[in-house]
Amino acid sequence: MSRVIGLDHGSRRIGVAIADLETGMAFARPAVLRRNLDHDLAIVHDLCVSEDVVQVVIGLPLNMDGTEGPQAAQVRAFGDRLAAIGLAVAYEDERLTSWEAAERLAEIGRRARRGSGELDSTAARVILQQYLDARHRAGRAEETE
Repeated sequence: MSRVIGLDHGSRRIGVAIADLETGMAFARPAVLRRNLDHDLAIVHDLCVSEDVVQVVIGLPLNMDGTEGPQAAQVRAFGDRLAAIGLAVAYEDERLTSWEAAERLAEIGRRARRGSGELDSTAARVILQQYLDARHRAGRAEETE
C-alpha cells in the first residue's frame, strides 16, 4: 500500500499527516518537536520508511498575493534536504490552513492545547487533503479528454 506524508513545517514543530493513495483520505499523526536539522530530517525519513511513503507533501507558506517570502525559502531548503536523502518532495499552498485546521477542531468541540502539536498536525492533514483532492481532480480531467 503506497502512502503519502503531509508536513506542516513550523519553527517549533512539524505537523504530520499520512494518507493512503487508494482511499485518498488524510489522517493527522502526532507532530514532531523540532530540535535541529539533522534530527528533524532523520525523524521524517524514519516515518517515511516505516509508513511506506512514496511522496512527501510540504505546506508552502505563500504570502496572500501568492509570492514567496523568507518562510517559504526555509521550507524549500528543508524540502531540498529531504530530496537529497532520496525522498520525493512536492509543495502545496498552505495559505489559511492553520485557520482552517482550528475551525475543523472547533467543529468537533476541540481546542488545541498550546504546545500539543494537534493544530500543526491538523494543518498538515488539511495540506495533504488539498494535495490529494487536486490530484484526484487532475486525474478525472485527464479521463474526460
